[in-house]
Amino acid sequence: MEVFLNPDGLVALLTLTALEIVLGIDNVVFISILSSRLQGRDRFIAQRIGMLLALVMRLGLLLTITWVMSLTQPLFTLLDRAFSGRDLILIVGGLVLLGKATTEIYEKLEVEHDSEAAPSRRALLLIVGQILVMDLVFSLDSVITAVGLANEVPIMVAAMVIAVVVMVVSAGAISSFVEAHPSVKILALAFLVLIGTMLVAEGFGQHVSKGYIYVAMAFSLGVELLNMRYRARRKPVQLHGRFEDERAHVSAG
Repeated sequence: MEVFLNPDGLVALLTLTALEIVLGIDNVVFISILSSRLQGRDRFIAQRIGMLLALVMRLGLLLTITWVMSLTQPLFTLLDRAFSGRDLILIVGGLVLLGKATTEIYEKLEVEHDSEAAPSRRALLLIVGQILVMDLVFSLDSVITAVGLANEVPIMVAAMVIAVVVMVVSAGAISSFVEAHPSVKILALAFLVLIGTMLVAEGFGQHVSKGYIYVAMAFSLGVELLNMRYRARRKPVQLHGRFEDERAHVSAG
């Protein structure tokens, strides 16, 4: 408890918690997109399992911090570029994210869905498996960031627990909002393509500041929210104009 009563400890906890929440946005969006394929209870189960796995994965990696930091050591060299275990995980995770997001966009835009088939238990397990893979990638990034910012393990654990609680609370609302607005869902998938590209680039040693990525995402989302508001205000006007035209037509008849 002395760590949390220390002013420096409190500042570290607040800073790290805020950063972990921001880093968790990627995780929440991915889980929301995947779970939207399921219905009712299965969707709820997938979201909660995804969040629980995110917390377990983060705490597990944190408690094996020596092994995690060893992942930054070079394993082999290819074309004058040294690759570590972390690089390989980021590259594979980025490619998985790119493939999944691209497939989802294709199915939304190009594939005709005559009827929504009830997802099977196998589909639930498949989606949970995909969430598990990406939880590992996001958790690794989260833990390495935490180690760079804080020196005390209790502070890291507390920040991650708080961040995951925030993720759990917000996941349902984010999932419902994304599902209710198709344009936002396409935008979220585009975000995942962006994040996947960033992970692959990071794996090849091309560092991209996440600040730029999150500012671009926030700007795009802000524009889309303005468009949604504009369309909502235009709809009553269009309905009123249509009603007036119909009434004029009836009067003329």
